[in-house]
Amino acid sequence: MVATITGIAIALLGAVLAVGGIWLAALGGSWYYIIAALGFLATGILLFMHRAAALYVYAAVVLGTLVWAIWEAGFDWWQLAPRGDVVVLIGIWLLLPFVTRSLKRDFFDPRPAAWRGAGIPLGVSLVVAVGVAIYALATPSEDLPGQLPAARIADAATGPSGEAAEVPAADWPAYGRTEFGQKYSPLDQIHAGNVDHLKVAWQYHTGDTRRPGDPKETTYEVTPLKIGNTLYLCTPHNLAIALDAATGEEKWRFDPEVGTQASRQHQTCRGVSYYQSLEGSDSATATECPTRIYLPTSDARLIALNAETGAVCRSFGENGHVNLWANMPNLQEGFYYSTSAPVIARNLVVVGGSVNDNVSTTEPSGVIRAYDIDTGDLLWNWDAGRPDETTPIADDEIYTANSPNSWTTMSADPELGLLYVPLGNAPPDQWGGNRTPETERFSSSIVALDLVTGELRWVFQTVHHDLWDMDVPSQPSLIDLEVDGNTVPAVVQATKQGDIYVLDRRTGDPILPVTEEPAPQGAAKGDHAAKTQPTSALSLKPPRLTEHDMWGATMFDQLVCRVEFHQYRWEGRFTPPSTEGSLIHPGNFGVFNWGGVAVDPVRQIVFGTPSYLAFVSKLIPRENSEKNYVSKGKPGLNENYGAPFAVSLKPFTSPLGLPCQAPPWGYVAGADLTTGKVAYMHRNGTVRDRSPIPLPFKMGVPDLGGPILTAGNLAFMSGSLDYYVRAFDATTGKQLWRDRLPAGGQATPMTYAVDGKQYLLVIAGGHGSLGTKTGDSIIAYALPST
Repeated sequence: MVATITGIAIALLGAVLAVGGIWLAALGGSWYYIIAALGFLATGILLFMHRAAALYVYAAVVLGTLVWAIWEAGFDWWQLAPRGDVVVLIGIWLLLPFVTRSLKRDFFDPRPAAWRGAGIPLGVSLVVAVGVAIYALATPSEDLPGQLPAARIADAATGPSGEAAEVPAADWPAYGRTEFGQKYSPLDQIHAGNVDHLKVAWQYHTGDTRRPGDPKETTYEVTPLKIGNTLYLCTPHNLAIALDAATGEEKWRFDPEVGTQASRQHQTCRGVSYYQSLEGSDSATATECPTRIYLPTSDARLIALNAETGAVCRSFGENGHVNLWANMPNLQEGFYYSTSAPVIARNLVVVGGSVNDNVSTTEPSGVIRAYDIDTGDLLWNWDAGRPDETTPIADDEIYTANSPNSWTTMSADPELGLLYVPLGNAPPDQWGGNRTPETERFSSSIVALDLVTGELRWVFQTVHHDLWDMDVPSQPSLIDLEVDGNTVPAVVQATKQGDIYVLDRRTGDPILPVTEEPAPQGAAKGDHAAKTQPTSALSLKPPRLTEHDMWGATMFDQLVCRVEFHQYRWEGRFTPPSTEGSLIHPGNFGVFNWGGVAVDPVRQIVFGTPSYLAFVSKLIPRENSEKNYVSKGKPGLNENYGAPFAVSLKPFTSPLGLPCQAPPWGYVAGADLTTGKVAYMHRNGTVRDRSPIPLPFKMGVPDLGGPILTAGNLAFMSGSLDYYVRAFDATTGKQLWRDRLPAGGQATPMTYAVDGKQYLLVIAGGHGSLGTKTGDSIIAYALPST
């Protein structure tokens, strides 16, 4: 009876494989599933007939699957497992006595067959398959082993020159430690030899957690500042908090009462900015607030606070704040806000802003504005829609709607007098048929603006006619590079598409070569695709996806992924979105996102955490400009009201919700900035917190946050999908230490010192879009006292 039922079940599985296999082969895919289906069907029929030959046939299925799996995937356990897990488990079931006891060699022999040799070939094949699996699991995957050079510049400054050179080594006074955005600390008390001794020194809870009515992307992405003995930070709902840096004791907090607004796409705060008034300044604000914290808010205000007390600096702007809605077009609550820390340079506070992506073609402006640090008066504005008009706008004028915006953090070089602005795309992201010449010029670009006047000095575009939401996502890192015996001021910019551009920050000219490569054509009706796209010599772009890269938990959902892979349009990176659905790899999550990279000015190296996840972009023709397609009646991420198409944008996943592309999905990587050579890439992170079974294996998972580097030859990061903060040897990328966090750590850590004691500070608050556990923890680590 058991053999009969088993035979029917295996035959049904074979029928499913046959249908899917024929479909896949018709699309030009692998014939394995048809062959395997024949094996399943033959095994099932023979079992139904109680014939021992079923075991011989199935032994051939096991061995054939093993050979095919190794041919396609090598000895990568994570790729071998889904190709063979169902096959092996069925084989083990077939050897159990209550299945085999009724099998016969022929119709006239009543003796059990399995124990007279019929099961031996199957048993051997299973032993071989399991042995290969154990070998693959036990074999460490050195994705790209190597090491970076030691210090090259004996007398290199540990930070930028000019104003920022005065930053004490113990402090972290700006988002990227200085306005150079290097995310590098000269502290070395914690180093590769003792980092594994780190312990929690103190922990603080902000009390700000997810609220009813918050958008899905309510996230904790802050990197705190440290000046003197005080830490300054903000929370997702824009509370500003000051803590004692040695103990974590709260000194003050300020609540701007931003409330909740469902129309906001993001509810987050990546950081605040700090300013100390110049000696001799007699402005009202300097008198009232000699040291200040500038807080951007999700209801579009810029607020100045007394850094000592948290009180509002009433002399700044209008009773302590600047209204960022001023002169904006298309006023709609929740559609414009500032999520990143402003830049402080040359007595200016410079602010960008985020708009709600892909809701409509009538969005606010992406204007960049510089305000007087003391008065809050507008000194200049740079609007990509009117790039030559930087004089402060008249009260009765409005900025250009839908112009490219800078939602992430900017950088500045006060000595050169330049501001470096990473720009996003003009909405909608996936259709560009109505873009203006100005939009075409500035979308997905880095621009350098004069700090005094706001005038454009140069522009470098990282994606031409962006149809993929490839915003320049992170703070540019400024570094002085030694190139052919000469010191060249450089800007290092990581991008979503995986390229890291190294440019002369005076001119925007490439230091490492940039080439234009042919790009796929055939954009949607009314649009076009750029004929070429730039690629940097230093690139961590993902390898081209093939059918062999398709993945799943079993051979069945992997088969579905293979079929879908061939059904979607896919011509490599920069495949245009389409009505049939296009694979976008890397997806708009990006190889790098707002966390960016860290650079070491002494060693001339860069450390990053590249992620690789494919998305599916499908254009949905709109009947009119009002109908709701994607969001079921509410303004949503991809409605694109006013455009010819709405957009369905989602990760490329199997029916079980797993990525259709095989792991690894995340790495740590190190590269030499002087040569553009990637020295190492190692998969990073586990699925411990994303699977029903807490698997500890290092699969390599996406990261959303950013790394830092220190003079102790360490890199720290906490943004992977499992809840750990990790330390790596910056030379080799080898993991040296990790500690469990109480929630997702999707923020960039920082490090500082108090009274000679170095601390590592980590934020564990989770990320709504990633589905990591939410929390409100600020955690400081230090070496045990001796």
